[in-house]
Amino acid sequence: MATTAVPVSVIREAPKAAMLLKPLRREILAHARTPVSAAGIAATMKRPRQVINYHVRELARAGFLKRAGRARKRGLTEQRYVVSAQAYLLAPEVLGAMDATAADPATANKAGAAYMLMLATRLQRELSESWRRANASSTPLPLLALDTEFGFSSAADRARFAQALSKAITSVVAEHTTPADRSAEGRYRMVLGCYPTPE
Repeated sequence: MATTAVPVSVIREAPKAAMLLKPLRREILAHARTPVSAAGIAATMKRPRQVINYHVRELARAGFLKRAGRARKRGLTEQRYVVSAQAYLLAPEVLGAMDATAADPATANKAGAAYMLMLATRLQRELSESWRRANASSTPLPLLALDTEFGFSSAADRARFAQALSKAITSVVAEHTTPADRSAEGRYRMVLGCYPTPE
């Protein structure tokens, strides 16, 4: 039986999100990255089998765990489970009206961390919805992602970099794109942010 888990699953329903708030259930999922029975998880965690059985059933019912075949052990046949995804991401809409994108961008400080977090939340919400629709229609999702890390010798170098980068991106966008309302390829959004990474 196939047991391949998708890299990331986006959780959009508040009840399912609430299930992940329990540390015990997150620990169970961490032990089920490869096929394992509820008894095997209980033995590893040194927890009562009945307790782990209950939570495994609940996680399977919610779709966090999926069946991964059966195995015989000491004359018994045990159902094995594996996570449905290697990681889970809570969609911003789980927070409803308190979603970060509900903030007014007109009053936000565009040089502030709160504004960048708002953009990141919008990116997560829009991309997860586009991904869901693409999967539903078996259509490839055209994406471009860049990730790099660098440093500066001085604040002046940082300022010159920001100016040059803004100029270059403005030029490339103007040269290679059309207005979104006249695009034959649909609308695209580009979000670029530079921020100090934590140690």
